[in-house]
Amino acid sequence: MTVVSLRLNKAEDELFKNYATHTGKSLSELFKSALIEQIEDQLDYEVGLKAYESFKKNPVTHAIDDVIKELEDGL
Repeated sequence: MTVVSLRLNKAEDELFKNYATHTGKSLSELFKSALIEQIEDQLDYEVGLKAYESFKKNPVTHAIDDVIKELEDGL
């Protein structure tokens, strides 16, 4: 297991520890979940950019009712 050191000023330390106490989670859990969320947001953004570029090359759209019908017919 790797240990990561993090420098916090007094206000950050107090805020983070109080929040951890409030949620019943450890600082480690909170920091890891926050970082994972940031990574997921970045990946979603990159996928969105690729999808938009693909759409610009072939701007075909479908009505939601048609998509639902197609999905239902496939079941």
